Amino acid sequence: MRIIFIAIIFITGVASIGCRATKKINKAIAPKAIVTVNNKNAEDSIREINQTLNSFKSHYIDFKTFSGKIKVESSGVNGKNPDITAVVKIKKDSAIWISLTATFLNVEVFRVLITKDSVLLLDKQQKEAKLRSLDYLQEVTEIPFDYKTLQDLLVGNPVFFSDSITTFKKNDNTILLTTIDEYFKNLITLTPDNNLIIHSKMDDVDLNRSRTAQISYGDYQNFNGIFFSTSREIDVSEKSKLNIKLNYKQYEFDKEVSISFSIPKNYKRK
Repeated sequence: MRIIFIAIIFITGVASIGCRATKKINKAIAPKAIVTVNNKNAEDSIREINQTLNSFKSHYIDFKTFSGKIKVESSGVNGKNPDITAVVKIKKDSAIWISLTATFLNVEVFRVLITKDSVLLLDKQQKEAKLRSLDYLQEVTEIPFDYKTLQDLLVGNPVFFSDSITTFKKNDNTILLTTIDEYFKNLITLTPDNNLIIHSKMDDVDLNRSRTAQISYGDYQNFNGIFFSTSREIDVSEKSKLNIKLNYKQYEFDKEVSISFSIPKNYKRK
C-alpha cells in the first residue's frame, strides 16, 4: 500500500516556490553561503544570482485547470512493476482526480480523489472504498505532503524549495543552487540558458534518517508560454527504494474539466 500511495503522489506531478514575492537576494542567501559565479566580484555575483532566481521563479506554472494522460513505469526492491496508465484532472486549489489503469489489461484498478482535507481511494479490484484525512498520505508515505505540494508535483513545479540559499554556483554548463527548509536540503540544477529546472536532489535534514529523493525533468515543451516537462524520473529511498518514470502522453491547461466521484453501493467502506 505504501508503494501505491507514493506512486499516486508522484503521479500527481516534492513545498513549491509559490507566488510569494521575491525576497532581496542578499537577505535570502544565508550568511555563510558559498557563492561562485565565474569568478565575478561580489556585487556582480549578487546581481546575477538575483536575475537567475527571478528567471527561475518566472517559470512557476500558474493555472486554473489541468488534465493529462501519463504512462507510468515503476520498479522497487522486488523488480519492475506492471506499467500503469494514469488519467489526471485538477481544479486548482480544489480537487485532484486520478484514475489508474493496468496498461496490459486495460482495466482500471484505482480511482482517487484528493481535496485539501481528504483522500478518497476506490480499490476497484477489492471493491473497497477508503476515506481518510489528507494527513493519511503523510502517515503512509512518511513524506511531508500537503495538497499544494501534490498539485505542484503534477504540473512540474519544483518542490521543497525555499528562499534560504546556502550555495550558488554557475558555470558554462549548469547552475547549481542549494536551499534548506524544515524538511530537506535541496540541491537544484538549472539550465544555464533559460533557468529551467532539470534535477532536484533532496536529503533529509534529520541526520537520524536516510530519506532521500531525486527528480529529473526533461523533454520540455512550450505550451502557450508554459515550459512543461513531459518526461520525469523520480527516485525515492529510505527503508526501501522506488523508481518511477512518467511520460506525459497528453496534457492541457485551463480547459473545462469535469470531476465526478461516487462510491458504488456494493463497495465496502474502510
